[in-house]
This record gives sequence, structure tokens and C-alpha cells, in this order.
Amino acid sequence: MGKGKLAKFEENKLFANLFQPTYVEAVSGFPLKGQWAQTFFHNTADIVLELGCGKGEYTVGLARKYPYRNFIGIDIKGARLWRGLKTATNEQLPNVAFLRTRIHNITLFFAPNEVSELWITFPDPQPKKETKRLTSPPFLAHYKQLLRKDGRVHLKTDDTDLYHYTLETIQSEHHRLLLHTDDLYKNEDETLEVKSVRTYYEQMWLDMGKTIKYIQFQLAH
Repeated sequence: MGKGKLAKFEENKLFANLFQPTYVEAVSGFPLKGQWAQTFFHNTADIVLELGCGKGEYTVGLARKYPYRNFIGIDIKGARLWRGLKTATNEQLPNVAFLRTRIHNITLFFAPNEVSELWITFPDPQPKKETKRLTSPPFLAHYKQLLRKDGRVHLKTDDTDLYHYTLETIQSEHHRLLLHTDDLYKNEDETLEVKSVRTYYEQMWLDMGKTIKYIQFQLAH
């Protein structure tokens, strides 16, 4: 392991807005489950999650844009999370937190109806492992346990196969499709707020001529 990663892991321990419990600690009862807004954020605002947040660019970008909502970025890679933690701390953003865990353990950390929205931004499309896709039925079943009934799931991806797979999954599982486009930035609806926050890699892919796909849907209850 490089010295850079080790230094980031050490600095991560100092951030008050990072939670990285062990699996044993999580299954024993995570203290913020059902209490994120009141106990950590000290408000009653909506909670929005970004799954597989990487460096946390989207989490931080959304938090800047919506200061009266709470945002939690989730990823297993601590060295990646360091960037988002550093930015949120330097900018003194009170509505940002990060959770280091695997996405399939998400129900250990959030209570039913605690989350209002989920963002899945440029996930690994897992072309050979369908059940590892973050929009596969097993993962959607996890999300259903913590999302409000009117909660929304957002997917942004540059991967055509994942885009079509997700649309097919929504249809086969009878979820409610709210919006989809296979070329977000050619969509003429300028009111789409999903256009307003871009990650470094999203801009890079756009500069390379790739198209960004977007899906918004609600889970069936």
C-alpha cells in the first residue's frame, strides 16, 4: 500500500463527519440508525444518499446546491472518500457526511422511511456479474427497506448496457419510471437540475464525446 493511501487513512480518523464502523459494530446496532437527522445533522431535513460515491464530488456538489438537505456519501474505499471529506471540511459544509461500508450492508445503517432519495452516479456496470449491479433486484430490495414510499432513485451512467438493463428491471419489477433519457445533455428540458452537478469523470467523458444516460424512478410498494 502506498504512503499516500496510508496518510489518507490516518487523516480520515480525524474527520468528524466520517463513519467507518466494523461489521461487528454495525450488526450490534449502529447508533445513528433512524437518528441521522436529529443526532448528527441536528435538524429534521431530508436525507439523501449517494451510493458508491468515490471521491464524493456529487455528494459535495449536491450539498452546496441544497444547503437545507442532508447528504451522505457511501463507499468502501477510504482513500477515495478522503477527497470528499477534505473538501466538505474545508468548506465547512454542515450537511455532509460519509459512511464507509459496502452497499449491500446499507440496511444496517438506515431505518425504514429514513431516506428520501438515492443517487447512483456512474457505478461499475458489472458486465459479467448482474447481481452486483447497483440497480439489480437484490440491491433494489435493500433500498426499499429504507426509502420513503415517495422516495426517488436516480441513476447517471455512461454505460449503455447498464442503462437498458435498469429500464428493463424497472419494468419487470413494476417500479414507477418517472424520467429517462439516453442523452442527458441533449435533452431540451433546461429545468432538469440533474444537469447542474458534474463530476470530474463525467466532464471528462463528455469531452470525449460520450453520452450520459439518466433514469429517475420510484420503487414499487
